[in-house]
Amino acid sequence: MRANRLREMWGRGEAAINGWLQIPHGFAAEIMAGQAWDSLTVDMQHGPVGYDNALTMLQALSSSEATPLARVPWNEPGIIMKMLDAGCFGIICPMINSREECERFVGACRYPPKGYRSFGPTRVTLYAGADYAPNANDTVIALAMIETAQAVDNLDEILDVPGLDGVYVGPADLAQSMGHKPAADHTDPELVEVIDRIKDATRSRGLIAGIHVASVDYARRVIDRGFQFVTIQSDGRLLGGAAGEALAAVRGTETTTPRAPTGIPRSEGPY
Repeated sequence: MRANRLREMWGRGEAAINGWLQIPHGFAAEIMAGQAWDSLTVDMQHGPVGYDNALTMLQALSSSEATPLARVPWNEPGIIMKMLDAGCFGIICPMINSREECERFVGACRYPPKGYRSFGPTRVTLYAGADYAPNANDTVIALAMIETAQAVDNLDEILDVPGLDGVYVGPADLAQSMGHKPAADHTDPELVEVIDRIKDATRSRGLIAGIHVASVDYARRVIDRGFQFVTIQSDGRLLGGAAGEALAAVRGTETTTPRAPTGIPRSEGPY
């Protein structure tokens, strides 16, 4: 059974740096895989990545030591199980707002008796090994996204769901649900307090606290504050940012704020 690098790092008390894949192509994923990320997440919620693209992207990641993860479009058992069968060693699930929703998510990630995941490990046995099935429940990571005021209100009952490995803060949606501008890298005292409360409650239970950030400086800050899983932007934003900086350097002009495919300025959203 191939080891889950993230579990090994967290067992040593280390923080993991995660890459975010929104460009729907295996070659783009392979380029990111060559950059020594601790893990890489195929984002199927926002952006153009569908299952067929995701499969080729996971195949490209196999050439690296990065742990392959996916953020699924929604808390729907079919796509969760399908992505695990395709070779993901962890699932990030958006918009978990209650204990019941978290139980449904975690159950889809675990074989009986710990869950209700259907048996059919297809490509994952090629990636993980022939002994994947009996070891999957102890290998697969389940991270619930906390990104609404409702989820914060229900945080304790969400964190107490058996089998949950941790949470992943979605800063833009969290801010929006609390009446703020959707953005990342928050410095507003109210939002910082809420994010730290999520992190502290998670860590107090021995679970993993993760977050999406928009800058290297902020990534260092949240790691210093105790986050153990940190995503920096996305492949598309990193590409756009580097291209803009190169052009500005050649032209001798100021770097303009690159715009994401969603139309959200870089400073206002992590994706």
